[in-house]
Amino acid sequence: MMKKSLALIVAAIAALPAFADINVGVTLSATGPAASLGIPEKNTIALLPTTIAGQKVNYIVLDDASDTTNAVANARRLITENKVDVVIGSTTTPNSLAMIDVVAENQTPMISMAASARIVEPIDAKRRWVFKTPQNDIMMSLAIAQHMADHGVKTVGFIGFTDAYGEGWYNEFSKAAGIKGIQIVANERYARTDTSVTSQVLKLLAAKPDAMLIAASGTPAVLPERTLRERGYTGKYYQTHGVANNDFLRVGGKDVDGTYLPSGPVLVAAQLPATHPVKKSALEYIARYEGANGKGSVSTFGGHAWDAGLLLASAAPVALKKAQPGTPAFRIALRDALEAAKGVAGAHGIFDMSANDHLGLDQRARVMVRIEGGAWKYEP
Repeated sequence: MMKKSLALIVAAIAALPAFADINVGVTLSATGPAASLGIPEKNTIALLPTTIAGQKVNYIVLDDASDTTNAVANARRLITENKVDVVIGSTTTPNSLAMIDVVAENQTPMISMAASARIVEPIDAKRRWVFKTPQNDIMMSLAIAQHMADHGVKTVGFIGFTDAYGEGWYNEFSKAAGIKGIQIVANERYARTDTSVTSQVLKLLAAKPDAMLIAASGTPAVLPERTLRERGYTGKYYQTHGVANNDFLRVGGKDVDGTYLPSGPVLVAAQLPATHPVKKSALEYIARYEGANGKGSVSTFGGHAWDAGLLLASAAPVALKKAQPGTPAFRIALRDALEAAKGVAGAHGIFDMSANDHLGLDQRARVMVRIEGGAWKYEP
């Protein structure tokens, strides 16, 4: 009788539904013009936890080669074939914007690693599924405009990418410059794959601005600055947080010395005062990344992937209490939990999400940095 009862108990336990693994789809730009951003992101994904709340986590990582069409195809494949519960990616603004329709159509939450506020704003029926970890352009634009105003800059020449990154930055910086009484006297564009910007630079020089702002990302951002220096421009140079990695320093060399840019605190974490609220969490990421990839290898872009992982680790345990991975109910619960995430201390800032804010960062997530002697220097 006891053996029969034991057998029934074993059979009953075996019949209980086992939780499926949490599947995380990742599409990033490990090759192509944005590779200097995507490679540290890919390296960081390898550091994310393989279990959350006792549940196994699988990461399916695809390369979109910095191409919008590939990013959309990857997102669709991850959702329809790999049945992922969440998508992390992509690296660039154009790719991330293009993916929104796919994730919204399939009601799958997405955490972008690209900067433009347009990825999460305005929050509508589609963007309610989308979150992101990099600081918004307006936050960084205000930091640049404030720095310019403090250093006597009255006029600026602007050159940015021809795509959504450059356009987004022009729109946001125009607002910030207006607030600070700074005039944009020239507005030029170039493609990420261009090898010459001579004609654009000549127009910028003709306007004789006090400073130049280059709204580009990764190593392609070196080209305008190098050309301006070759043509003898001696005013102040500003770049965006899209260049905050060591590949930019390596390719730019002496041509980018003296450049100012806003950045997430992780770029200069060791130089921050002990009281800075993000110093501890930023140093934790640096230790993990450099432990795996070597001293000096850390990148702000990898930090965006790390923060995406932290948000997932915060939200997944909440969602697991409501539904099983691999189901529409779990994806909905995960979206809701991401939106409710509070006090998540990341490499770049403290995330406090809400129904009206799918970024959740405040001014603690930015610092000003100067490139000096081929290194990043914190500007208090």
